[in-house]
Amino acid sequence: MRNNHRLRWAAIPLAATLAVVLAGCTQAQLHGFLPGFEEEGETAVTNHTDRIAGLWTTSWIVLLIVGLITWGLIIWTIVVYRRRKGQTGLPVQLRYNMPIEIFYTVVPLILVIGFFAFTVRDQVAIEARYDNPDVTIGVQAKQWAWDFNYVDENVYSPGIQGQLDPNGETGAINQSELPVLVLPVNKTIEIALESRDVIHSFWVIDFLYKKDIIPDRTNYMSVTPERIGTFAGKCAELCGEYHSLMLFNVKVVSQSDYDTYIASLRTAGNVGQLDNQFDRNQNQPGTSAPTAPEGN
Repeated sequence: MRNNHRLRWAAIPLAATLAVVLAGCTQAQLHGFLPGFEEEGETAVTNHTDRIAGLWTTSWIVLLIVGLITWGLIIWTIVVYRRRKGQTGLPVQLRYNMPIEIFYTVVPLILVIGFFAFTVRDQVAIEARYDNPDVTIGVQAKQWAWDFNYVDENVYSPGIQGQLDPNGETGAINQSELPVLVLPVNKTIEIALESRDVIHSFWVIDFLYKKDIIPDRTNYMSVTPERIGTFAGKCAELCGEYHSLMLFNVKVVSQSDYDTYIASLRTAGNVGQLDNQFDRNQNQPGTSAPTAPEGN
């Protein structure tokens, strides 16, 4: 009874310390230091970011608990079964311990099944396509830039690869010349992803989500932006010499600003849709494209 009383009193300062530490955590720390959660009280960047961050942080918490238990058992074994003064030779050797063997077989199996189940649950929700999206975007990836089609409005925005900023630091990119994908806030967006040449990967960092773009195949990303702002994007698949310059920005704006931007594209003459007719693979030997002048 005395020992239980002491443990109870020892738990009080421990619980208080734990509460203070957790209360002092920033948004970034509470979300596993993932991008998009830097400021307290900010709205989630998209409708999926909280779900993705929750899966990430929960997985790490479980793994840290497993690690602490494992290290605790290792240290306990070393201390309890260490060689005492005056002892010689090896300690008694046990061939097996059935309860422990069942434990370290069943627990990892439960963890793997659990991680798989929660991952599939979230993947199904994230990959679900909208039946009637508010906005449909067509993304054409190319070496080494992006073209954006605003399908419903029948306008487009062409892009060039990142250019060095002559007035900036060494290696600095001129942000004003990067391709920009403009999206209205709180609208359901479907993005159709296509490639003109090789495999690319469409990655908006703060969306915590990326998807490969494969030639002759259309992949889809369905998302609802929930926070106004500008978010960096890049190709996440090594796609050639200037892969590092295949950058873009996503600008989430109000509906009125979105309408103004669409009108500016139409005024600039960017009416219609850019397709993926150029296919670098057509120029390779063994395809229908000629590789040498006729008669040679």
